[in-house]
Amino acid sequence: MIDDDSPYALVVDDDALIRMDAAMILEDAGFRTFEAAHVDEAEVILKKSGQDIQLLFTDVQMPPSERTGFDLARLCANGWPHIGIIVASGAVKPEGKDLPPGASFIEKPFSPDVVVTHLQRILPDGAKPEPLKRTACT
Repeated sequence: MIDDDSPYALVVDDDALIRMDAAMILEDAGFRTFEAAHVDEAEVILKKSGQDIQLLFTDVQMPPSERTGFDLARLCANGWPHIGIIVASGAVKPEGKDLPPGASFIEKPFSPDVVVTHLQRILPDGAKPEPLKRTACT
């Protein structure tokens, strides 16, 4: 159950169904969610609420924007280093310095188990909501 003390996650994907699916997975893990359809919208949310967000979950390609989820991940890492980052794509894989240090990449389609495994790995204990902490113990 999500309560008022649960941390926030920002889910960014241009496909509304995938965005809703990712948000539901994160809500089941105990996060409250913000949703954005592209990088510009996500940047506005980060500037307004970045101090309250513990996780960025973003797609890579989000037409018609010229900026990608990799750009957003680097922006987030530079401006809000406390935020854990997961980048997902079914078409593009990271190369070189696409991902900031500590960020995680998953391929689409993803399952809840895959997402939770990556959350366990990238988030410090203090940033994990209670349901995610309990999952680590079982």
